[in-house]
Amino acid sequence: MQKPILELIKITKIFGQTKALSNMSLALYPGEVHAIVGENGAGKSTMIKIMTGIYQPTEGQIRVDGNVRTISNSQIAREAGVAAIYQEPMVFPDLNVAENIFISATNDGAWLNPKRQRQKANALIEHIGMALDVDQIASGLTLAEQQAVEIARALSQDVRVLIMDEPTASLSEHEATQLRQIAINLAKEGVAVVYISHRLEEIFEIADRVTVIRDGEHISTKLIKDVTSNSMISEMVGREVDNFFAKAPTTKTDEILLKVSNLSLDGVFEDINFDLHKGEILCFSGLIGARRTDVALSLFGVASHSSGSVIYNGQEVKFGSPREAMDAKIAYVSEDRRKFGLAMPMSIQSNMSLATLKNFLNRFGLLKVDEERKMATNFKQKLNIKTENVELEVGMLSGGNQQKVMLAKWLNMKPNLLIFDEPTRGVDVGAKVEVHNLIREFAAAGGAVLVISSDLPEVLSLGDRILVMREGKQMGILSNEDSNQEKIMALATGQNIQKEAS
Repeated sequence: MQKPILELIKITKIFGQTKALSNMSLALYPGEVHAIVGENGAGKSTMIKIMTGIYQPTEGQIRVDGNVRTISNSQIAREAGVAAIYQEPMVFPDLNVAENIFISATNDGAWLNPKRQRQKANALIEHIGMALDVDQIASGLTLAEQQAVEIARALSQDVRVLIMDEPTASLSEHEATQLRQIAINLAKEGVAVVYISHRLEEIFEIADRVTVIRDGEHISTKLIKDVTSNSMISEMVGREVDNFFAKAPTTKTDEILLKVSNLSLDGVFEDINFDLHKGEILCFSGLIGARRTDVALSLFGVASHSSGSVIYNGQEVKFGSPREAMDAKIAYVSEDRRKFGLAMPMSIQSNMSLATLKNFLNRFGLLKVDEERKMATNFKQKLNIKTENVELEVGMLSGGNQQKVMLAKWLNMKPNLLIFDEPTRGVDVGAKVEVHNLIREFAAAGGAVLVISSDLPEVLSLGDRILVMREGKQMGILSNEDSNQEKIMALATGQNIQKEAS
């Protein structure tokens, strides 16, 4: 066995009264993909920030090439050959590809020489197997291309340990496959690749070893051939997971809440038809570019439809704004909680009251803080939000707990219709099950739910019926009993199979 490039030795990190990591040890070897898995809040992000110099450990040691090293900032981490790319790429949108690659190369002549910069940038992009114009402005790049730029930037700094944190969470399957292949190729070249993902199928595809952490503690490190999905999930959540995503009995009633007929928006989608019953969960499935979110946003009043009709609660409606939809008791939980769902610098309780703020104002327009805190505390307990208090900034929570706060914001509105766009994007398997249960509870109480999801097991687990879209067109509606991944994908890719009438 080769010597590890980087080692964490009994690392502990304490924030106030919270122990984020406890006696955490990890060894990263050249030439391997080392996967790290754990629930949201398990300590993965804290561990990354310690390796990259953003945080310093409260106790323990970091060793580089066997020598104790203090990594007190990101510059020292880069000098040690440690770099990280994240789910949301950090590129400078107004700079071109080459400039982004060498933005940190203060000791490299390429930083000052545009011609040399372009030559080296082209070589790096070619090295990782991507086709990119190095003169293109970064704001026009796809997420996958932005991540490739970040990888090229790391390679320009002689990266030895590359940390990839949920790199494929927002990518299409084709883009995700490309990125995974880049990780495999870098490992073959001797880089120690740390791969963090909630998609367990990815772990089995590319990892050599996998480390499970839970509640800030190291649970296990094993060769990938020695683990199964169930054993890994069981260690992540601390309980058995048999039938983890089993289909629950339907709560669908005969009463139609929403009837959509020939709904179209010029140039975006056309002829969408479905009924949504009280107590029903209707899932929208399809590949990237299917325009599922556009249909949901139209129903929520963001972009009104150009033709067709929407009958809601027995009356024809055409909402001109989200506020009109909200006044009609329709809630929309965005797929992008950081950009559209939550105000990150604000507190948990302030985020929960955002959609219903007028209910927490007295007759002088002043906030009734005690009532707001009481509401937030109730949701904290009901939704099992892991936090010490509801006055904490929501940005300090894990992704799964942020998702629950966003759901609480809309449940506080007491909606009749809940539109949920990618409900478990970027959350761990334990939080995923909790969110599924909350959706089912809402439906069982008589609410109607429209779920947009790219996760086929999620669609098959949640949906009473599944509406499949492709390039703005409705390809068919499948009952849950008559659906499987193959049938959904056949419709999503345009294969000629018989569609079930809605």
